[in-house]
Amino acid sequence: MSALEQVDSAINFPALQPPHRYLFGPGPTMVHPRVYEALSKPIVGHLDPYFIQVMMDCQQLLKTAYGTEAGATLVISGTGSAGMEAAVVNFVEPGTKIAIFANGYFSDRLTEMAKRNGAEVVRFEKAWGETYTDDEAREFIRREKPKVVGYVHAETSTGALQPGNAICAAAHEAGALVIADCVTSLGGVPVEFDRTGMDIAYSCTQKGLSCPPGLSPMAMSPRAMEWLRGRTTPSRSWYLDLKLIHDYATVSHRYHHTAPISMFYALREALLVVADEGIEKRWERHRRCHQLFVKGIEAMGLSMHVPEEHRITTLNTVCVPKGIDEAKVRKRLLDGPGIEIAGGFGPLAGKVFRIGVMGPLATEDNVRFFLSEFGKALKAEGYGQ
Repeated sequence: MSALEQVDSAINFPALQPPHRYLFGPGPTMVHPRVYEALSKPIVGHLDPYFIQVMMDCQQLLKTAYGTEAGATLVISGTGSAGMEAAVVNFVEPGTKIAIFANGYFSDRLTEMAKRNGAEVVRFEKAWGETYTDDEAREFIRREKPKVVGYVHAETSTGALQPGNAICAAAHEAGALVIADCVTSLGGVPVEFDRTGMDIAYSCTQKGLSCPPGLSPMAMSPRAMEWLRGRTTPSRSWYLDLKLIHDYATVSHRYHHTAPISMFYALREALLVVADEGIEKRWERHRRCHQLFVKGIEAMGLSMHVPEEHRITTLNTVCVPKGIDEAKVRKRLLDGPGIEIAGGFGPLAGKVFRIGVMGPLATEDNVRFFLSEFGKALKAEGYGQ
């Protein structure tokens, strides 16, 4: 094909018209209209004083979302996995012993990143969807005496919420830093960074913050910052070097990388939406909708994968009824009302539906709408007949 023919072919591409979806999956979730409006604003340069202020606004607003006063907050240009990798490459040096609470897909990803960084990894294994008691956490850390401890606060693959107080207390007793994965909790579930005792936490923009994917908000305790400043060996990743990023974002504002300007606009507005609602009111709204969701699920004769006391209120794992093909149910929802949900994977493949109720969709009307359509799709596949 000639260059002219290629141009003619490109002219024939249709305008973007994405289908309307109700994003009831584990992420990405629905974007708040104010965030879409912020994305449309003209960009400035990544060293422009206006953009520097936008970055600093995000850092300040994140303190409320994370629940930290003394900690430092940063935004990484990359998805939640970039935040995970930044946590590993900056605080886990080659040869460092890291203890990981392994009970789902994302603790496995954390393990893989630590191994690739040359760490000595020890794991406390549990089945996907199970959590750790305070005594189990303390015994594991006291036995292994690691330099770093990693756990997933809200495990996207299972719907299980892991309390971190005992983990953090035992880690600090051992002189270790704590890395917490808050990808699915920030903005919808209490993180309480300071109160829990986390040292390094990372998240994403496309779940509880109701923003498009593309950034990873992080928080670091004074202990973590002191450790980072005292590190004498360079991070194996230049792009994710938190010393360099912190200097660019908060100190000298010298060029480090070309930040995605529009995504920072979007995050700033998303955090303002959270602030306008009030973080505690937002948590309560998600909790009420979760309770309504579970009540409706149980009324259908279905059950939840995770025990009540350990469920993530923004992400529900519903057990697939015997004899039902979950992929066909999901296809009916997508092809019909345009509802997107996810299935399980790994050990939970074919066994659970993963259903998010976050952000703009976390209202009683939307939950009832979903339950009605979900019930119809299940019935069409033979459930309850």
